[in-house]
Amino acid sequence: MSHQPPRCLVRGSLNIDEFFHVGDIVRPGQTISSTKFERRAGGKGANQAAAVARASGAVSLVGAVGEDGAWLVRIMPSKGPLALVHIRIITGGTGRAIIQLTPEGENCIILHKGANYALPESPARSDIQRHLTGISHLLLQNEIPWTNTLAYLEYAHAQGIVTIFNPSPLPTDTQLHDFPWVALSWLIVNEGEAETLLRIIGRSLWNDDVEEENYADWPRDNNMRVAFSTLSKLSRCKALSSTGIVCTLGAKGVVASRHNPREILYVPAVTLQGSVRDTTGAGDCFTGYFVAGLMQLEKKQLSQNEMEEILQHSVQAAGMCVEKNGAMESIPKRAVVEARLSLK
Repeated sequence: MSHQPPRCLVRGSLNIDEFFHVGDIVRPGQTISSTKFERRAGGKGANQAAAVARASGAVSLVGAVGEDGAWLVRIMPSKGPLALVHIRIITGGTGRAIIQLTPEGENCIILHKGANYALPESPARSDIQRHLTGISHLLLQNEIPWTNTLAYLEYAHAQGIVTIFNPSPLPTDTQLHDFPWVALSWLIVNEGEAETLLRIIGRSLWNDDVEEENYADWPRDNNMRVAFSTLSKLSRCKALSSTGIVCTLGAKGVVASRHNPREILYVPAVTLQGSVRDTTGAGDCFTGYFVAGLMQLEKKQLSQNEMEEILQHSVQAAGMCVEKNGAMESIPKRAVVEARLSLK
């Protein structure tokens, strides 16, 4: 039997990102004027699929747009080895992201579901099977119906497919509590999401002595110690005993655990070549590069060195992403990322 190369399926969102450039993020009760307006391709599903492709991973995207978003379908193939296997154009509006963007690159985002919620809430098993045929990795976010996310996740897990979940926007407390964590290979969250998740599922821990053993080896910076503590506790949750956890820390870098609470890996953020222009796509860029790294190794258990190398590439790519405006457009190609890494 011939070896089948790894391929990722993204079941996710496609949005029209509408950027309003502002001096400061608007406050409650305040009306302000924007200095510039831009409309770009986006959606966490589309962004992360584009990032996998730009990191040299083969990827397929399943989703929906409205009639006003047909142009998204036309431009997506130009983003790399990306196949639009099932993008339906439905009657109605495409999903929207209303983004305020400051000169410092900070943003505030409001989402409108649009066509992302137009497909059947309970997808046919035959459709899921067809979409996941020949797939080695499944990447999910939380901008599509929750029942779709669960259906794809549980079917993929039963087939031995590596599953990755970036739960953003964060699901409800009930959804997180009842989530089938045993079906998840990798969880990618930011600091705030990690703290919320710990509050909800962290009541039942194992190896209660681990954090006390490692505390002396953690960084002295208080904020970093909080991040290490949160990840250490999450990795000791019984619900996540079979799940690797990656927690992004923005300008501080990333911490991760490979199913071992005694071993927390830390990769600091990179030094930028220039100023921060736009942080909108950084998280999606990081996630796509991380998944592409998993695909490249074609193994489910990673050594510490392998994990660190994937994280270094992902952090470097995300750092280069914020040096440019836009979300999808700012994602760098793998060759450019590797060239920047070679200068260190």
